[in-house]
Amino acid sequence: MRPAPPPREPAARTPLTWLYVPGDRPEVVAKALHCGADVVVVDLEDAVAPDRKDRALRATAELLSDPAPGTAPVHVRVNALDGPLAETEIRTLAALPGLAGLRLPKVQGPADIHRAAGWATTAARPAAGPALTGRLATGRRVRTPGAAVAPLTTGTTHPAHPARAARTARTARTAAPGSATATLAPAAAPAPAGLPATPALYALLESALGIEHAFAIATAHPALRGIALGEADLATELGVRDEAGLAWPRSRTVVAARAAGLAPPPQSVYPDVADLDGLARSCARGRALGFLGRAAIHPRQLPVIEAAHLPSPEEVEAAAEIVRAAGAEGGAQALPDGRFVDAAVVAGARRVLSLAERRN
Repeated sequence: MRPAPPPREPAARTPLTWLYVPGDRPEVVAKALHCGADVVVVDLEDAVAPDRKDRALRATAELLSDPAPGTAPVHVRVNALDGPLAETEIRTLAALPGLAGLRLPKVQGPADIHRAAGWATTAARPAAGPALTGRLATGRRVRTPGAAVAPLTTGTTHPAHPARAARTARTARTAAPGSATATLAPAAAPAPAGLPATPALYALLESALGIEHAFAIATAHPALRGIALGEADLATELGVRDEAGLAWPRSRTVVAARAAGLAPPPQSVYPDVADLDGLARSCARGRALGFLGRAAIHPRQLPVIEAAHLPSPEEVEAAAEIVRAAGAEGGAQALPDGRFVDAAVVAGARRVLSLAERRN
């Protein structure tokens, strides 16, 4: 087996804060778009009551009909892929010009990613379920998604990572419907030419099976741009009572993301919005495990998350020394204090300096 190439680093500014807001409250979404989060995640799933799901989708479609709905990119977390709502949500939203990414909850295996990608690339076709064209309560008309409008996407502008391509080929096997391994089989063929590009997809791992399949999920599709943990559901399934029980799933997620060439995953939400000191300590532990950034559920959490995941002045100084030494000498070498420096260390130092630029 050929080793996977080194992880690629995102060209754009790496997000550190992902703010979740309920999709059925447009006034809250509007405020969130200008509160300083790196990414705003409009939630159609857990934050929305069952009798308000349709309202949330209509409001979100209206928001994303604007190519620039706010100062931050807008992602949408849809409902569970095996439920009755996700297909209509993805088909409705995928081709809208204001969408920057789709967050897929409760992903169990590669088949879930392929299913979502298939729905997204056929977004121009009539969607099953209730029609969403028409006027909302606000009097504004929702645009019907169409092929003429391309979504923001990073997933289809890059060739598939070799590790993903190899894994997809190896897991193209048959399995009995409903079996534990059925989700490993790709569920959809590549989209025909002329259909809308697949928006960036992000998989949320919230079950034991999802954790077991973490690398297969991370390499399932070229539009898959990141993975992350959903710790509340996972902790309930595993029956763990404290953070020690989540140590292995957390490390597994970080390793799978980096092995697949994805950016380090963000941490899951910290549910106590009043405990900012506890949030800071939790972020420090997550950063030590290899996470980068964190999901938030209130704007007051954003500066704490950013500060915790930015390098300290001492780290910046050490990284600058490494980069200077590498530029002067080249190749592996020992610094005056005895530290050994090679290409991997230099690459890490450059990442530190890149993150430090956010303070300027």
